[in-house]
Amino acid sequence: MSFDFITTPRIIFGLGRIREIGSISIPFGRRVLIFSSKGGASITNLLDILKTAGLECEVMEVEGEPTVDMIRLGVAFAKKIKCDLIIGFGGGSVIDTGKAVSVMLTNPGEVEDYLEVVGKNQTVTQTALPMIAIPTTAGTGCEVTRNAVLVVPQKKVKVSLRSPLLLPRVALIDPELTFTVPPEVTAATGMDALAQVLEPYVSIRSNSFTDLFCREGMARAACSLRQAFYKGDDQQARENMAFTSLMGGLALANAGLGAVHGFAAPIGGMYNAPHGAVCARLLPPVVSVNVRALKKQGSDHPALERYQEVAKMLTGNQEAKIEDGIEWLEQLCRDLQIPPLSWYGMSQESIPELVVKAARTSSMKGNPVQLTEEELKDILNMAL
Repeated sequence: MSFDFITTPRIIFGLGRIREIGSISIPFGRRVLIFSSKGGASITNLLDILKTAGLECEVMEVEGEPTVDMIRLGVAFAKKIKCDLIIGFGGGSVIDTGKAVSVMLTNPGEVEDYLEVVGKNQTVTQTALPMIAIPTTAGTGCEVTRNAVLVVPQKKVKVSLRSPLLLPRVALIDPELTFTVPPEVTAATGMDALAQVLEPYVSIRSNSFTDLFCREGMARAACSLRQAFYKGDDQQARENMAFTSLMGGLALANAGLGAVHGFAAPIGGMYNAPHGAVCARLLPPVVSVNVRALKKQGSDHPALERYQEVAKMLTGNQEAKIEDGIEWLEQLCRDLQIPPLSWYGMSQESIPELVVKAARTSSMKGNPVQLTEEELKDILNMAL
């Protein structure tokens, strides 16, 4: 048994813990820049708590997914107000914006210098400005991951700025903040959270430590995602999904992902499609094609046993077969009204380009089996 594990230094989880944000923030300084989503969760309560604690606050809204230009604007504004602390209050896009801005405030050059795949992939060397991540959705787990996913419009792709130095100083997860998330967002982010405890579990980089997070996350998502979708104010369901999201972040940051997220990055770069919704639609076909490819290599492949365990955890049936798990995922997508990828404008004509782009992503390297070009095309055709 051998593994490395790295995560956010302090993780705070619990209903109502947002009320502690003032005392948590004070040690980092007095001037706070808050990134929040436009039209997202209200930050009025957050601002009241911070100002009562004597902190000076400025707010910058994030609309859509963060682009490299947005990061430049954020860095310029942060320097202008001479902030001591950054708070990301919102979904994955908002928190990734805060993470990227915090690290670019202390490192030289342009953000493109540090991007993988389409950038120079230079190493981040300087500790980022202190940052606190407060998720208001239950999906990405980015409050405990060491990368920020950015859109590069000129290249029509989403890529990562990646370094352990991007980890926030504090992750504050309060499930109460997700109670008002609308059903369609609950569905997309929840399926993303599920994918992020399933993919690391079958990843070639999985280990006994990250397995603990994956098993716990899958069990909680299996019994709570539908309930959170249909009854958004269900405290137990929301708490379970917030915990699943956290478990996924801890797992993926240390064990990697797979073909679902390998495809999600280029699809998100080429189409105006929410990351969670893309992952949701891809999850059943990826599992199906992976299992088919693994069986070609032999019925005793260890990843097949993993998928068998996944089926049992998702269905709650200890006699379940892999096929039962795939059917469970397909039914879940139907229940949560997940649209096909064609809904976002994707067509068969774009499949060859997406396959090429996906093959270069870091997430694809964690997939439990190396898929052929035809198998990758099959996944996209099934998701259309």
